[in-house]
Amino acid sequence: MTELEYLERAEEARGKLYRAALLTLGNQSAAVDAVDEAVYKGYLSYQKLRQPQYLETWLVRILINICRDELRRRKRELAVDELPETAQEAYDSLPLKEAVRRLPAQLRDVIVLRYFTGLTLEETAAALDLPRGTVSTRQRRALALLKLDLTTEEGAS
Repeated sequence: MTELEYLERAEEARGKLYRAALLTLGNQSAAVDAVDEAVYKGYLSYQKLRQPQYLETWLVRILINICRDELRRRKRELAVDELPETAQEAYDSLPLKEAVRRLPAQLRDVIVLRYFTGLTLEETAAALDLPRGTVSTRQRRALALLKLDLTTEEGAS
C-alpha cells in the first residue's frame, strides 16, 4: 500500500471513525482529536499492515484503544464544574445516545461498531480481536439492556 492509498482510504473512513469516537467519548472535540490521533498512528505504521483490505478495521481498533485511554485519563482527573463546552452539548443528549453511553464498555464497543459505524459482525469481531460468537452474544446483551433502559425511561416520562 502506498502513502497516497493510505491517506485516501483513511480519509474515507473518517466518518465512521468519528461516529464511533463521538458515541464512545460523548464530546465532539474529543472525538475529532481521537480520530486525528488514530489516523496519525495508522500513518506511522501502515506499512506494517499485512492485509491492506482490512485497513478500516485496523483503524477502528486503533481508535478504540485511543478512546479507552482517554476514558481512563478522564477517570483520573478531578471533577470540575460544567464547562461552557459541555453545556452546548445538552441539545444532543438524545435518549438512545445516553443509553448507549451508559452501557458497559465491552457492550458499548460492539453496539457502536455494529450500528453506528456500520461494521459487519465479522469486521466488529476483527476490530475487537474477539471471536464472532462473543461479539454476537455481547450484541444481544447490549440490545436487551438498551431496550430495557429505553422502555423504562419512556415509562418514567
